[in-house]
Amino acid sequence: MGFFLRAESFYNVASEIDRLDEEPSMGARIIDSYGGKSLHAQSHGESFLSLVLHRFSGSGLYLLDEPEAALSPSRQMSLITRIHDLILKRSQFIIATHSPIIMAYPNAWIYMLNDSGIEKVPYTETEHYQVTRDFMNNYKRMLEILME
Repeated sequence: MGFFLRAESFYNVASEIDRLDEEPSMGARIIDSYGGKSLHAQSHGESFLSLVLHRFSGSGLYLLDEPEAALSPSRQMSLITRIHDLILKRSQFIIATHSPIIMAYPNAWIYMLNDSGIEKVPYTETEHYQVTRDFMNNYKRMLEILME
């Protein structure tokens, strides 16, 4: 099983599932494979996690493009839990992300794309980690600088 998922196309996937389930069928409803509740009846984050929980399975290759766009920080941590479960079941993930939470997955290979090319970097050397750390460690000062 494999998925390439972009937040922009997820709405269309949810709409197509609802449309197909409205047509007469001899089989089970498609939405039952996504947790049984219309993806449009859930928040963007809930529907995305529903997909990950119910459709992603072991031995898969998953390409995710900025999955954090749909997820709060606590839901990003839930995603890490599910990713870990699937990795233990022989799945692999390639994730384009700006999220320092998702990047923190242990032993992840992090590649930075810049004008020089592609470079493997340690987590704590990513701009996303450093900016978030600096903001969280002194948010009042950072806000003063930003609002000068």
